[in-house]
Amino acid sequence: MKLRLFALLAAALMLTGCGEHYEMRRDLSVYFENTDQVVEGIRRGLSEHWENIVVEYSSHGDNMQDIEAIAEELMEFALAETDSPTQGDYLRQQYGGYHLQYGRTASSGSYDYFLTIKPDYYTTQKQEQQVTEAVREIAGNMTGSEYERVRAVYEYLKENVDYDKAAAKSGSNSLKATAYAALIQHKAVCQGYAVAAYRLFRECGLPARVVTGTVTYEDGRQEYHAWDLVGIGGRYYELDITWDDQIGSEDYFLRSAADMPGHRKDDKFLTESFLNTCPPASESYSAGR
Repeated sequence: MKLRLFALLAAALMLTGCGEHYEMRRDLSVYFENTDQVVEGIRRGLSEHWENIVVEYSSHGDNMQDIEAIAEELMEFALAETDSPTQGDYLRQQYGGYHLQYGRTASSGSYDYFLTIKPDYYTTQKQEQQVTEAVREIAGNMTGSEYERVRAVYEYLKENVDYDKAAAKSGSNSLKATAYAALIQHKAVCQGYAVAAYRLFRECGLPARVVTGTVTYEDGRQEYHAWDLVGIGGRYYELDITWDDQIGSEDYFLRSAADMPGHRKDDKFLTESFLNTCPPASESYSAGR
């Protein structure tokens, strides 16, 4: 299936107010006049697993050098957090990037451009439907305070998912990095745990994020890793269900960043913008507070 989106472009200096919701990078020479519509269309295409997401637009200027940057910006907007459990980090973590094809035609000083975005999905749409059914059934039984809902998600995944050591070692089975692997196959790698937790947290009405970074073991060995942030009382706590499941502990449940030894988040999760959006807890959570 194809998605065709039509966007009018003009030089940045000639437009006012066109970036009210989504403003393209200032070093780009163009702005999308109807970016909300374009972004929502791309988001829909990703959610529905479309093979080709096609954006078409016209411009009076030569913007060929900006095409790849424009596609990257639009994808970032489409993967931004929303109130939907099936968007934001869920979409971001369920696909492995995209291939881009683009071109243009010129006529009388005007240019018609097209971008074809070909996402690399980790799951099929049928598998995502199975996840949705499972999430609704599981989350439907998770009620109570914010803490009680977090605890319910945490315990469910620890009890019902096994860490797939073979898949982690091979690094070649992308399906094991999905909520489908965790909730349907009950065997996943760290990203699968984290995405399943994110989906369940969001379904339970809890703010959450999936974060990535590196973990360092006692022997100095490092590897790439994924875990979660979840909001309680307006502050975000860290939890690594994968590690607690493997070592049979609760050492990484609702911790502050300072109490997550060996964990180092990627730089994008340490920016002022991210920390303002997801204010971190200064201390690990205490149920008695």
